[in-house]
Amino acid sequence: MPKGYWISAYRTISDPEKLAAYGKLAPAAVEAAGGRVLARGGRVVAHDDGIAERTVLIEFDSFEQAVAAHESPAYQEALAALSDGVERDFRIIEGLD
Repeated sequence: MPKGYWISAYRTISDPEKLAAYGKLAPAAVEAAGGRVLARGGRVVAHDDGIAERTVLIEFDSFEQAVAAHESPAYQEALAALSDGVERDFRIIEGLD
């Protein structure tokens, strides 16, 4: 079964306090849903139209698990705390077999 991944590329961080509030809630929500953080906030080299801001990569055992984690009440609470504090490109993708 292919794994599922969250890829989040931040374009702007307009409210660091909201990002910090999200950062207190999101890790527990992700872990409870079976997610594993593979990369978070390290060095980034952007190409084409990319922006070298904060990037996060999280792995789940399946695509369905990744979707369910995003829809979970715990992660929705984290999103509410984040609100409009950032602009990001967030995607859930299916890995290869």
